[in-house]
Amino acid sequence: MDTNRKISRITGVLLITATVAGLLGSNLTGSIVSAPDHLVQIAANKNLIVVGALLAFVAAAGSAGIAIALYPVLRKYNEGLALGSVGFRLIEAVFYTISALGLLSLLSLSQEYTNAGSQASTLEILDTLISAIRVWAGFVLGVIAFCLGAAMYYYVMYRSKLIPSWLSIWGLAGLALLFSMTMLIAFGERISGPSGMQVLLAIPLALQEIVLGVWLITKGFNQQAIASLSKKER
Repeated sequence: MDTNRKISRITGVLLITATVAGLLGSNLTGSIVSAPDHLVQIAANKNLIVVGALLAFVAAAGSAGIAIALYPVLRKYNEGLALGSVGFRLIEAVFYTISALGLLSLLSLSQEYTNAGSQASTLEILDTLISAIRVWAGFVLGVIAFCLGAAMYYYVMYRSKLIPSWLSIWGLAGLALLFSMTMLIAFGERISGPSGMQVLLAIPLALQEIVLGVWLITKGFNQQAIASLSKKER
């Protein structure tokens, strides 16, 4: 198996892993952390919270791995954008990790809250602070970094024709919708995780990344585009 084929398969697996882990983690914990009595609910659903946090760590690692895996191929077409995509997706992974740590911090806070007594008001203030940090890191700053990093490699893949144009365009359009979701959260009246309607804006890109992952695993990069570059380099 040639190097480009290995890279395409590794990238495909990482795309699917990061997307599925992120979706599962959000689905497991979303309704719990957004409940009006979430400080009670989080402690009562400890196992789900821990699993959700672990899935968030997997998604963070996979997100960074995608751009790193693509770099050896994309740098041949545009080294600046290839390197930029790695940088922004590493930043994304850091913010997602902060968000996951925030979730675990809420679990510890929730466990203390059930026996807090007169200290309950102090813990509620901490809850507000940690929840805000978690949302800003996981749903605003992390997603912005993701959109920038992913836009860079989708643009390179579109120009180089390494994947079908419709897949690249789908990715860029999905990023625009996802960025819109982030702006709605950032400039909303109250900072909280995405609402039901806002989540719909993320679905097109989630589907695209799974389709792209399957494409890269089964078909790989466009061999004609790779062969064309090889001829230019001679």
